[in-house]
Amino acid sequence: MKIATFNINGVNGRVRNLLAWLDAARPDVVCLQELKTSSATFPLAAIERAGYGAIWSGEKSYNGVAILARDQLPLEVRRGLPGDKKDTQSRYIEAAAHGVLVACLYLPNGNPRPGPKFDYKLAWFERLIAHAASFATRAEPVVMAGDYNVVPTDGVADIYNPRSWLKDALLQPESREAFRRLLAQGWIDAIAEQHPGEPMYTFWDYFRQHWQRNAGLRIDHLLLNPAAAKRLKASGVDRDVRGAAKPSDHAPAWITLKAARRTSR
Repeated sequence: MKIATFNINGVNGRVRNLLAWLDAARPDVVCLQELKTSSATFPLAAIERAGYGAIWSGEKSYNGVAILARDQLPLEVRRGLPGDKKDTQSRYIEAAAHGVLVACLYLPNGNPRPGPKFDYKLAWFERLIAHAASFATRAEPVVMAGDYNVVPTDGVADIYNPRSWLKDALLQPESREAFRRLLAQGWIDAIAEQHPGEPMYTFWDYFRQHWQRNAGLRIDHLLLNPAAAKRLKASGVDRDVRGAAKPSDHAPAWITLKAARRTSR
């Protein structure tokens, strides 16, 4: 099965891009971030015509997350990250689909820093770490996919050149340290695992010809618990999607998992 994550950066404005990619890539499960639309205006009809069921959490003009499943409706498990009842931003949704527990997340960007937005990013990260610990070691496969807004290292596999981003929240030691603590629970960074040292960018800024120069960042990640990691077959980035007309500034990242072994009775 194929699981993908895609920061669509405005689902209604880019629904044609989304549908074209769904038709070409045929993922079984898709995590979408940055819907930038209210729940009422999510383009469900178009997505259903493409053969996908969907659950979503919208927010007008900002944020928003969704999980799509081919030929079925995802079974919602959780809406919203626990740990702060006052947090109303639509950044987390969790569902079971095709035999896998999938968490879709849009971690706060954190800019400008220092300041309240960076503080919120780190606090949200702590809540994610606490929640992820509850299912990191489950016997069933779990995938946490989304826009983590963290460049894990200064290496060329994660960023074209860190020099222009040194003050950005995506590269700060606190952000990276939180990401490392999350991985230390037993999660596998699927793309880094399969493509060590290879540039696998998922984001190219709209400015200064970042796309044309392949001046990208790797900030969209698919983390697998040990049960899912045992089934990891392939991973990649559909970078050509970034070159389409009126694109998102992200490209879809994806994994494929081997079929679960059947146990004899």
